[in-house]
Amino acid sequence: MTFSATRVFLVRHGATVLTDEDRFAGAIDVALSELGRDQARRLSDRLRDQEISAVYASKLRRAAETARILAAPHRLPVAELSAFREIAHGHWEELTRDEVEQRFPREVAAWDDDPFSFAPEGGETGLQVTARALPALLEIVRHHRGQAVLVVSHKATIRILLSSLLGFDPRRYRDNLDQSPAALNIVDFREPTRARLTLFNDTSHYSDEGFAIPPVPGARLSKWWDADG
Repeated sequence: MTFSATRVFLVRHGATVLTDEDRFAGAIDVALSELGRDQARRLSDRLRDQEISAVYASKLRRAAETARILAAPHRLPVAELSAFREIAHGHWEELTRDEVEQRFPREVAAWDDDPFSFAPEGGETGLQVTARALPALLEIVRHHRGQAVLVVSHKATIRILLSSLLGFDPRRYRDNLDQSPAALNIVDFREPTRARLTLFNDTSHYSDEGFAIPPVPGARLSKWWDADG
């Protein structure tokens, strides 16, 4: 039997009205800026010819609006799931990074050392984000086996998901991975427990020059990927 990969277009939302201010806005329901909408429209043009079966998004406005822009050419509804919301920063929310470093130096030091198991007061750890977001993503992969789906989430949530899927040390997700506004990631699944990162943090749609979507990985990768289904 020929196997067909399940492709997930995993997208960070576009820039928001707080992006340039460098404020913590995990749980805050902030809107996209006009720049963020333009970034989403450019990515929408890039993805319009892809056969996408379903669109999912965080319930926060910046992600849900990005998803609606991306879903429009495909005439698909957006299923909003709280599991994909951004990590909550507790009493750091709405403060700038400089303000947080000045007011909560001990918390910042602990968070810098291990953001996966430590959270500021009232916030979430990376482990808690994994516990809600990873099962939701894998359920989507199981439900859409052999199809392509689009998921719009947030900077930290996406980095934590990729760390888990690819077996990276999750304590280093902030050091090793980045996500630009409206960045496109492509994760291809051989099965829910077998994922391959095909494209990462790509923003070539920012430019008016040509860009391409990489094909699903083919043969000569590894035995588990190449094996017949």
